[in-house]
Amino acid sequence: MAENRLQDRVCVVTGAASGIGRAIAHRFAAEGAQVVILDPRSDPVEGGESTVELIQASGGKVRAQAVDVSDWQQVDAAVTETVAEYGALHVMVNNAAIYTGTDLLATSEDDWDRVMAVNLRGVFNGCKRAVQQMLTQEPIAEARGRIVNISSQHGMIACPGDIAYGVSKAGTVYITRQVAADYAARGIVCNAVAPGKILTGRTDAIDAGSLHYARSRTPMAGEPLGRLGKPDDVANAALFLASDECTYMNGANLMVDGGWTAA
Repeated sequence: MAENRLQDRVCVVTGAASGIGRAIAHRFAAEGAQVVILDPRSDPVEGGESTVELIQASGGKVRAQAVDVSDWQQVDAAVTETVAEYGALHVMVNNAAIYTGTDLLATSEDDWDRVMAVNLRGVFNGCKRAVQQMLTQEPIAEARGRIVNISSQHGMIACPGDIAYGVSKAGTVYITRQVAADYAARGIVCNAVAPGKILTGRTDAIDAGSLHYARSRTPMAGEPLGRLGKPDDVANAALFLASDECTYMNGANLMVDGGWTAA
């Protein structure tokens, strides 16, 4: 397996205090990247040491900044500071997301607006600011910069009981394609990773019924693998899309769902 695939690359990862974003930031740092975490919180939902502490303990390079991705001025300032400190922005990972767990009738306007602000406007802000910066940079391995958006299988199929989340992730898939189509000829690579059921946070608090449903729908949850997804599964896919090994791919939505949408 190749090592140091992101050596000396500057990588911003949003929502990296916990879960999937935490795994991506950790993996990128292990591959030699200078990681910049944008997240309003520092303590992981799953408990334990912060992502910054985790990466530093492994000898990685990391800096964290409290940023609300739904606020353009905060995203703009964070990227500007990152480039001023490290000289470039090579990879932008738009991962930050929230959910309500409510269906159409139970979702208030405030719930809807809050999810769209983080999950969709946050991706818009991250893509826009990344493209602005990347267009000023010289290409490395056929790309001026790479954007990796974290979508979801629920951007492709219905999200039972959480309409706002599903719609926001469908929008993330579309933004990915649009950015790729508009800027590929100018050296911007924009792809997405679509996780299926990934066990993050306090797994002991997950409803047993929903776990049973996820296992029944996921082919790879049966024997011999016998498990649902882990954050590292998504981090591996994000690493590929962020690296020079990802060639002649743009606008793709890479499914990491254990075969759910194929079944």
